[in-house]
Order: sequence, then structure tokens, then C-alpha cells
Amino acid sequence: MKPMIQASDLTRKYGSGANEFSALKGVSIEVEAGESVAITGKSGSGKSTLMHILALLDKPTSGSLNIDGVETSKLNTRELSKIRNKSFGFVFQQFFLNGKETVLENVTLPLEIAGIAKKKRDEMGMETLSLLGIESKAKNRAMDLSGGQKQRVAIARALVNKPKVIFADEPTGNLDSNTGERVEELLFALNRERGITLVVVTHDNEFASKFGRQIEIADGLVANNQLTGASL
Repeated sequence: MKPMIQASDLTRKYGSGANEFSALKGVSIEVEAGESVAITGKSGSGKSTLMHILALLDKPTSGSLNIDGVETSKLNTRELSKIRNKSFGFVFQQFFLNGKETVLENVTLPLEIAGIAKKKRDEMGMETLSLLGIESKAKNRAMDLSGGQKQRVAIARALVNKPKVIFADEPTGNLDSNTGERVEELLFALNRERGITLVVVTHDNEFASKFGRQIEIADGLVANNQLTGASL
């Protein structure tokens, strides 16, 4: 059985000539379906660059990336977008919600992009909001929510297309400690109960210790790749 994500010798360079900078210098990792993986490292280490490439939000300069049995290096933009929209959900430190639109409109945006009819996407959106316990906020404007509620909406948006993988970049970075813990518990519950693969970038060592595996990036290379023994 092939891994959900298989990256081989990924490099990512920016600029050219004297201004060239290598953010990744040859990273090879595998992520099995249903794993929870924390990508850690200091600021500027290349950890966010790695996640963006794994999530098909950026392309490597060289190397190969296989997603769920599909080699992505020769796919065009439309094909990459199709995989991304069908298989992935995204949660970021910045919520990236449209404040003037309702919670339901924000959550169902990926379904609208996928061309799903409004009635069906509203049904799927309400089902997902109910899962997260915020269905009562469906008609509220996103700008009127608390930080914790906004992050729950962002997670609902990530879940609405029933993804195989959730990618998250510092998902609790803008939250107070209590709200952050609740968001952490929610992400791990989705991994444990629904088998969704979690790939999360974090600088929080305590948060990272709760994942099944930690991959530390330093100076564009894998410095450490180990199972944590965490039982979620």
C-alpha cells in the first residue's frame, strides 16, 4: 500500500544568480493515510515551504511528489487544483474568512468552486457546522464571531468537502490558550474518529508532542523524523 504523501528529494529555490535562496535542499518524507504529523522548526527553516509544496499550493524546483498514488510533477494547474479541492482541507493561522459573508457562505466556498449546486452545498455546509457545534451561527456574518468561532468556521470549511488530508499552518497561533486547546482537541478527534490525515506546521513543542510523528526541518533539510508515541 502506497503512502498518502510520498516526497522524494524536494528542493525549492527562490530568486536567481547572487540572489538565489534555497528554502528546501533535498527533503524526502512519507506520510501514511490516517497519520498525524507535526512539521516543526525555527522561523525560516523551510517548514512552511514544505507544507505548501505537499499541499500543492507551490511547486518544487526539483524532486517528486506523489499524492495518494498520483505523481504530481507532470500535472497541469487544472489537474493540481482538482486534487487539492477534492482531497485536501486547509486551516491557517489567519482565518481567511470573508467578514461580510455569512458563516454558511464561507464554509461552502470550496463546494461552490467545485460546481456543486447551492441546495446541495448548503445541506453539506449545515451538516459540517452541526458536527462542530456552530450550526446556530450559520446566518451570522463572519466578522461578528469570536476568534475561536472563526477558527471553527475555518475548520468547517476545511472539512466540508470530506477531505483525506487536512493541512494546517499554526492553527492555534491567534487563539488564547483555552480556545487553542479546544481547537487542538477537535483536530485530533477528526484524525482519530474519521481517519483524516493531519499535517500541521507548528512552533509549539507541547502541541507537536501530541502528534503521532514529528518531522523537524532545519536549514531546508530534515533534521529529525521520529514517532512520538503519542496516543490520541
